[in-house]
Amino acid sequence: MSSVTRRARRCRTAGTPEKTDQRANRKKKGSAGGRPVDFDPERYRRRNTVERCFQKIKTWRGLATRYDKTQESHEAVLHLRGSIMWLKLLTSPT
Repeated sequence: MSSVTRRARRCRTAGTPEKTDQRANRKKKGSAGGRPVDFDPERYRRRNTVERCFQKIKTWRGLATRYDKTQESHEAVLHLRGSIMWLKLLTSPT
């Protein structure tokens, strides 16, 4: 692994907040406890939005059961589900 990759890995921020028990254990270990996690709330919000979108896609029965056996028909169903979600977003009252 190159030094650039190691440096990039060290500088990453966490997508989820650190648990209080993990923070307490790291503090108890002192200098051997490792580096504290940098938490970015904006990144967490974006990640949550993406995960919720994928969950909405996966709960659609046509995709969950995978009736479509070919790649083309499965991809068409994905496009259809995306279009339905987009239209609902456009027509929502809020």
